[in-house]
This record gives sequence, structure tokens and C-alpha cells, in this order.
Amino acid sequence: WKCHTEKTVDWDEQYHCEEWRHGWETVQNRYLEMVQSKERVDLRSYERQGVDTIPTVHMGPAVAQMERRGVQTNIGNLNRDIRAVNRLLRSIRETIRLVQEWISALLEARRRLIEELNADDSVDGILVQLPLPKHISEDKVIATIAKEKDVDGFHPLNVASLWQKQDCILPCTPKGIIKMLKVAGVEIKGKRAVVIGRSNIVGLPVSKLLLDENATVTIAHSRTVDLPTVTRNAEILVVAIGRPKFVTADMVSEGAVVIDVGVNRDPETGKLCGDVDYAAIEPKASVITPVPGGVGPMTITCLMENTIECFLRKM
Repeated sequence: WKCHTEKTVDWDEQYHCEEWRHGWETVQNRYLEMVQSKERVDLRSYERQGVDTIPTVHMGPAVAQMERRGVQTNIGNLNRDIRAVNRLLRSIRETIRLVQEWISALLEARRRLIEELNADDSVDGILVQLPLPKHISEDKVIATIAKEKDVDGFHPLNVASLWQKQDCILPCTPKGIIKMLKVAGVEIKGKRAVVIGRSNIVGLPVSKLLLDENATVTIAHSRTVDLPTVTRNAEILVVAIGRPKFVTADMVSEGAVVIDVGVNRDPETGKLCGDVDYAAIEPKASVITPVPGGVGPMTITCLMENTIECFLRKM
């Protein structure tokens, strides 16, 4: 919504302008249609039609004057209806203003809270539950957290340190995936690893950690051309695309290691499922993680480990 300036129209002075009168009657009729049909008032539609103001019309005795001069009118109680529309518009503008003020106050309170936690020596780690509502910038909120208390490993300085091979707090899920592979006895060095997904939370950081373990890494996604051919070439397949049962048995080679990061609802059963078709792929895979009970618990474990690391780093 844009705040449009209200304009009072003096019909006594302007009714004689045939072109202006025709254009204004078009606006009047449109108003009347909206009022009668209870249609939603969309200010942007007026902008597209070249009408840049929402007028407040005071008809008064102008109707009688117009009829005496031969101008055909069929407006009835239009003046009352237009006043009602104008009141509605003013109410909407005031509501939007109040909501914007409330959001600003909420964001400011959140910022002050994070800064207080940053300065509190009794707090060792800070985590912001993602995703945030669309009107809140995740990047700004995460950047407010002190780097040394960022247990998620999402702070820009921690991300930069990861890609520059510097000591830093690692993101929990990618860190957990590497630990799971090692505990399962999977040799990462020299293996062909395919990561489906390119998010900042999982796809990109797990690709970097696999590179650091000397795997040959391919990053794929939903728009990768001939994705099944790419995934069948993988000896280690990490799937974090956020689509239920996206990876099917024909996309996985025999003996592959499959790490399923996704958590979804099966559209058929309503139960939790991953990004891979577990039942179909399990017979082919040498190692596969279930959903739930696979990557999720390991992520929580690494979160606790990161919290302890943050504590030890400040000692």
C-alpha cells in the first residue's frame, strides 16, 4: 500500500470540462462497483490506470446543478459510499502505520536482547532459531551475535574463517555429517561426493568440509541438468534439498553412502520422511541415515559440543 494524498474536487468549477468529467465519472463508477460488490480496494490498480490520488469527493448541491445543465447522473448515495471508502482507507493506513511501528519496536527489543547476551559473561553460546519470519532479516540478526558466542557457526566471520581454513566454530549439521561418516568407517579421502543442495546452512558448508577431507565434491541442486546421472556417479551422496522422497532408487549407485538431511512430511501418510526414498534405497546403499533418528540427533549433539567449545575458547 502507498499513502495517497487526498484531494477535494470542486465540481462547481470543473464539471464543465468534458474530458475531465468523463475521466472522473469513470473513477466514481469504479468506486461504486467496489462498494456494491464489497470488492477489495487495491490502490495499485489505480496507479496502473494513471490515477495517482484517491480523491475525497464533496458532492453537495453539485448533483442538482449538473442535472439542470443536462449532465446525466446516476450516482444516488455515491457521496456517502465514497466517504465510507475514504474512512476505510484512512483506517487501513493507520493500521499499517501501527503495525510497522510495532515491528520496529520488536526488532529493536530483539537487537538489545542479543547485545545484552553478548555482554553477559555467564552466557557462553547464542542460537537464533531459523527460519525467521519474512519481515525479519536473518543476516542482520545473525550478524548481531558475537562471533565467539555463535554456536551455530553462521556468523559472517565464522563462515569466512571456514572457507579460509582458519580455526572457527563449525555449523552443527555439516560438522555432524562428517563425524557420522568417520564413525561409520567411511573413507572420505579420494571419494566422489555429491551434495544436493546449496544452502548456507547445510549444502555449502558440508561441501567445504568434504573438500577439507580430500573428497572430490560436486554441488548439485534441483535445476542441475540430468541430475540422476550426476547422483549415480556419487560414492558419497548428501541430500539437503527439502523435498520429500526427492531422491529415488534409480538415482543411487550400488554400495553408495547416502546421508539424508531433509525433514519433511510424507504427502501420502503425513509421517516424517527425508529427502530420499529410504525404503527403496536402503537395499542398495552400504550406509544410509534414517529420518527421523539420523542427522537430526547428531546436529543436536554437535550444538552441545559447540557450546562447550565456546566456553573453552574464552578461558
